[in-house]
Amino acid sequence: MHRVAITGTGIFTPDEVITNAELVASYNEYARRQNEEHADEIAAGSREPMPMSSEEFIFKASGIERRHVMNKSGVLDPDRMMPKLRPRADEELSIMAEIAVDAANKALAQAGRTAGEVDAVICAASNHERAYPAIAVEIQQALGIKGFAFDMNVACSSATFGIQAAADMIRCGSARSILMVNPEITSGHQEWRDRDCHFIFGDVCTAVLMERVDGEVPGAWEILSTRLVTEFSNNIRNNNGFLRRTHDQMGERRDMQFMQEGRKVFKQVVPMVAELMLGHLADEGMKPSDLSRMWLHQANKNMNDFIGQKVLGREPSREEQPNVLQDYANTSSAGSIIAFSKFSDDLPAGSRGVICSFGAGYSAGSVIVQRM
Repeated sequence: MHRVAITGTGIFTPDEVITNAELVASYNEYARRQNEEHADEIAAGSREPMPMSSEEFIFKASGIERRHVMNKSGVLDPDRMMPKLRPRADEELSIMAEIAVDAANKALAQAGRTAGEVDAVICAASNHERAYPAIAVEIQQALGIKGFAFDMNVACSSATFGIQAAADMIRCGSARSILMVNPEITSGHQEWRDRDCHFIFGDVCTAVLMERVDGEVPGAWEILSTRLVTEFSNNIRNNNGFLRRTHDQMGERRDMQFMQEGRKVFKQVVPMVAELMLGHLADEGMKPSDLSRMWLHQANKNMNDFIGQKVLGREPSREEQPNVLQDYANTSSAGSIIAFSKFSDDLPAGSRGVICSFGAGYSAGSVIVQRM
């Protein structure tokens, strides 16, 4: 079995930013209009008024302060409340492929590699803009990569699942180098008109280059071990899909966008993830104190704080468990990779850490890495 290392990462970040203040202003105006339009029903008690949002509520609930999006004007328009992205001809590069190519080129540059040295592409994301042809194959063609490519979706855990899939293929010799990308345009499946979740998501794309290593590659991160777990739950769900029209459900429905039972998710996922990480470390003969850093899924600061405490047995420091969600919000599968990419270069050779993601499914993935 061959050794595998992460030799490069890349991040595409949209230029447009929405602050909590901007988001609250647009949502509250929409809610005000809805309450005014349905004032008689609200007064009669047959309809609940839409609650107002606030910057304090958002930050306390999530730790998020701002988010990057592909289109800001559509989200902040009270008459629209969703991104406005121009349609593209079939001959044009899709928007997911476009941002993935940007992130991929950054990962290749960091690793000092060319696309011609890559054998495969995995596009791992929580939503894909079409069923087929695969976005990964489009990215492969745009970069000029030979070999093969495929899409995969494990919601917010897609990146760690993609890392294990790539690492396993490299270990067994079916590929020497694999590019795994996470184009997450989460603003497209976010429900911006729901007070309880209108602040959660942001857009981004990350890329990870994994390679077979036969010796030491200074600065790279060797993948020592991976561990995945899934457990079915309806508490995070999106019912949109290709069978929608067969159910005569083409009209607007709340369940065709992101939905979650936030409190249930918190109570059930935190122990699941902590147990996964602790069990993974124990099986590899490691203790939590052996970790220099944990790069967790960036969904909710409170959730990350609880997981960190359960794993370490104490409150983690910012250096041990860096957060990026205050600037990026929840970027689904890309969050843990953003944290890893931005907060790993300072660690010396021999340092160990865990990349961990978790989300709908429920699904969770743990990747133990060591600096070379």
